[in-house]
Amino acid sequence: MNDELKSFRVCLKCCLLDHSSLHSIVLSFSAFFLFTFIVPLATSLSIITNTTPSSVVSFHRLAQLPTSGLATIAFIIFTAFIRRHGGLRRLLFLDDGMQRDTSLVRRRYAIEINRTFRRHLALILLPSFSLELAHKIVLFSSVHVRMPFFTDALHNINYDVSWRAVVFLLVLASWIYRTTVFLLVCVLFRLTCELQILRFEGLYEMFKVDRSEVEWAEVIFKEHGRIKMQLLETSHRYRAFLIACMVAITVSQLGTLILVLSSKAPKDFCNTGDLLVCSVVQLSGFVMCLFGAARITHRAQRVVSIASKWHIRMSCLSKCKHVSDSTEEDGYTSDYDHPAYQPAQHGSKASNNMQLSSMEETAASSIRQALVTYLHYNSGGITIFGFALDRGLLHTLFAFEMTLVLWILSKVVVLS
Repeated sequence: MNDELKSFRVCLKCCLLDHSSLHSIVLSFSAFFLFTFIVPLATSLSIITNTTPSSVVSFHRLAQLPTSGLATIAFIIFTAFIRRHGGLRRLLFLDDGMQRDTSLVRRRYAIEINRTFRRHLALILLPSFSLELAHKIVLFSSVHVRMPFFTDALHNINYDVSWRAVVFLLVLASWIYRTTVFLLVCVLFRLTCELQILRFEGLYEMFKVDRSEVEWAEVIFKEHGRIKMQLLETSHRYRAFLIACMVAITVSQLGTLILVLSSKAPKDFCNTGDLLVCSVVQLSGFVMCLFGAARITHRAQRVVSIASKWHIRMSCLSKCKHVSDSTEEDGYTSDYDHPAYQPAQHGSKASNNMQLSSMEETAASSIRQALVTYLHYNSGGITIFGFALDRGLLHTLFAFEMTLVLWILSKVVVLS
């Protein structure tokens, strides 16, 4: 069968995040501890400075903390996902949900999966890597590199050059690994939201069908209930990741702002380039998650408007049909006014049919109204402990972060 997640699986194997066997799990954990903790610690101790300001090394070491912290959060969350759900297809609701989706929605799944990697992961990772590479070239050309826990007497010129190249490659490899781990979980969350948006678009198409039967309202109710359960499960899965990332990014950004503004060292690309790249990656990944959650939340809230329009349209069609039937009945009786041409029980049968039709339309209208009321009170998308991640919450978060930034700036200005 065609594997829609082939590109995702290849990316996980390249990033040493494949947990399909015991050997791959051991390799994944070994790579995590090596590139997240051991290599950043060793390289931070290897880089020293003699002629340049010490702020270069200080800012470089400061940037390692939030990068390793976010990579640790993402790795723990991803490992818990794989261990609890057993695979990517169940994690993305593709195992059982694909059979209930329409053919149009299923065809768009593979397109959306491939486009998500090109549009989100590569769009953030490649420019950030280019900026990181340029900064590391400038940094390693202005600092001295030595092997930690050894004296400089053991070094010669050739050995220093070779160790400088090794540290340079290890720093880049560690940065690529930690950044990719964090962005992969962000892309996984965004992909989950995009696939649910496709299901909502399939639900929108169901409201375009001019059917007012009670059975069709029941079909719409079951489909919305299925999507709602998947959204609730997605919210429960990713709420720890979103909250931990928000706290870690807020603390790191505000802490970095305080230290940089309070430092008397010159601020240039060589000194603060690590902090710049770190901030770009952090904010890009987190904003991508927030925008994905806000999109699906507003798609979920849009269902109420579409269902209301469908209810009004079906009510108008039923009313017009009822008026048309009444007109035809009146025309039939007016053509045969003579008692000899009037069937004995024609009036009673017509009256019974009209009464039965009116009762059916009343029941269907009540069911549609109940469906609209249900959708109105169950229109939430991605939530965190009951708070919907919509544009209103994003505005609140932006106002809160801006308030903290202005407060820190005021304190720095007063202290300086």
